[in-house]
Amino acid sequence: MTHKLTPAHLQRRAIVYVRQSSPTQILHNRESQLRQYNLADYARKLGFVEVETIDEDLGRSGSGLVDRPGFQRLVTEVCEGHVGAVLCLEASRLARNGRDWHHLIELCGLIGAVLVDPEGVYDPRLSNDRLLLGLRGTMSEFELSVLRQRSLEAIRQKARRGELRFCLPIGFCRGLGDAIELDPDLRVQNAVRLVFQKFQQHGSARQALLWFREEGVTLPAVGYGDKNRQVYWKPPLYHTVLAILTNPMYAGAYVFGKTEALTKINMGRARRTDGHRKPQDQWTVLIRDHHPGYITWEQFETNQKTIAENARMKSRMGRQSGRGGRSLLVGLLRCCRCSRMLRVHYLGKDRKEMRYQCINGHINQGVPKCISFGGVRVDQAVSEEILSVCQPVAIDAALRAGEQKVQQQSERIRVLELELEQARYEARLAGRRYESVDPDNRLVVSELEARWNAGLRRVQDLENKLEQTKRESAAVPAIDKEELLRLAKELPAIWELPTTDLPLKQRITRILIHEIVANVDEQAQEVVLVIHWAGGRHSELRGPKLKSGHHGRCTKAEAVDIVRQMASGYPDEEIALTLNRLGLKTGVGNTWNEMRVRSLRQYMKLPVCRPEQQSGRLNLQQAAEQLGVSATVVRRLIERKILPAKQIVFGAPWQIDAKRVTSAEVIQAAMALKNRETRLRDGRTDAETFLLPGLSEEATEEGFAKHK
Repeated sequence: MTHKLTPAHLQRRAIVYVRQSSPTQILHNRESQLRQYNLADYARKLGFVEVETIDEDLGRSGSGLVDRPGFQRLVTEVCEGHVGAVLCLEASRLARNGRDWHHLIELCGLIGAVLVDPEGVYDPRLSNDRLLLGLRGTMSEFELSVLRQRSLEAIRQKARRGELRFCLPIGFCRGLGDAIELDPDLRVQNAVRLVFQKFQQHGSARQALLWFREEGVTLPAVGYGDKNRQVYWKPPLYHTVLAILTNPMYAGAYVFGKTEALTKINMGRARRTDGHRKPQDQWTVLIRDHHPGYITWEQFETNQKTIAENARMKSRMGRQSGRGGRSLLVGLLRCCRCSRMLRVHYLGKDRKEMRYQCINGHINQGVPKCISFGGVRVDQAVSEEILSVCQPVAIDAALRAGEQKVQQQSERIRVLELELEQARYEARLAGRRYESVDPDNRLVVSELEARWNAGLRRVQDLENKLEQTKRESAAVPAIDKEELLRLAKELPAIWELPTTDLPLKQRITRILIHEIVANVDEQAQEVVLVIHWAGGRHSELRGPKLKSGHHGRCTKAEAVDIVRQMASGYPDEEIALTLNRLGLKTGVGNTWNEMRVRSLRQYMKLPVCRPEQQSGRLNLQQAAEQLGVSATVVRRLIERKILPAKQIVFGAPWQIDAKRVTSAEVIQAAMALKNRETRLRDGRTDAETFLLPGLSEEATEEGFAKHK
């Protein structure tokens, strides 16, 4: 075959291409790598003076799905015409895909370069050699496909039985029969469980991370050194906490095929990327209750739902979690007209005012805005609904809160106790190593002594920290159950306090409410909310919507109507008492007084009540004083329609004609009721004493029976 090498070939450069498909082959298949490097000596024996070795593609696949800078460099050298021969151990080293292989053969044929392997020399310009090279490339590509298919199917079959081995996350180890078991180290178990407890408590992976950082609690991690699995402790990072929360193995499930590889065309070349997560229903293997876990599968699914809601940019038009702002319903409101989620906008200097708007379609597609309404009154209305639901179980929740407070204190102490026990073990181990070494070997003795002293100092620091934590826990007053029960009864007042934790209120809202569908009734000027409760029930809530140009501090129309009706007949002080008696407030939420009624009356341009307008008219107390009886007697006369009276509105003072008060019939009836009350106090029960003018004996006896 050497006759194919002409002096023109030998005057040019020979390139030796070296490639292995994976880092594992580089570490373990050393003989194959050495054989490829020895091709340089083989090229010199063939007569080439200038020999270059290209090995940039060690650890890279030749399937064409990954970038190979070494192969690109080889192609560039061939195109420049400076290459006389390309040497490789076999065709599969150059390429495992038809495009790269045939492209290289075509270029070598154009410039007259040959391909050389230990079995011979091949000239692409010759038809027989061209056919043989083509077959070799095809067989190489087919071989890779068969090997990959056979290997993947064997892996899947073993995974379906739950027997495929892989690196276990922290908190698990291999037991007898290669079974997956919980790590026997109690400190490791306690740390993993603490991650799930803090996530459930705070509702966020980041907030759980911040708690670990603030408390100085370390988490275990797995390291592999000298082929041995080692556990070491370090301050947690965000991805450490998130990896524990999102791994289904902690729920006792065996999972395979959570990710997939995707192939895309990039600049005309196929490029493969790994690690793309698949939805749970597309996992290749999912075996529940495969091994002991730290949480249940139901709790794992709940955690994944919470994490998905916390990802603001990945919610896919679903509900989102609150982020601590003033809005109670952010991420829960959905537009009834376009099904998009509503956004909240904070207004004012102190950002206390807020407004819910459906503007996502307007921003993304330019469609008109759907609905918008103020958020303060809507939040208050939904809060009242939530409190009415929570009130029956508030006492039980208060007692559980007290128990959780005690449990949190014990958790801190437990973490420090386990860490102290581990530190004492490491100090004793360092001491034994120090004592077992030859004292004359000062280089080793000094290092072991330093390690022992460092271990003893760490033990001392942890003992001091544990003692301080115990003192702080003892200084915390005991949980007063009576105080908790009192607070539970005052839940509405506590809910409205400015100091109440806003993220906690948002979490409570999301526990009870799945979603709220909002709409605006333009004719009735009302905001319509359909609350989808977590239990599956729905309820409708309606609230007033302010007209354009109005603000949220407008006085209610009911209060304005009462002032308008009473202004001409009653003084401002009487009007204020009536409004307060009816539970009505001013626009800013204050109670009424004479000055505030006067201000409203003047704004409405209503006349003031003159004393002469009240002549000939008495109220309830004035009529009682004139008759010489109590106000109760006068009220009974009004109820029995003996004394005519009227009220402008319910709760307003009675208007009684002064002339009717002086009539003989009213005076006689008043005296009879007064004498009856006196005789009742004296213990007399004769029904005849209850006879009243204008009433029959039967009616009097009926009234007496009702009193009895």
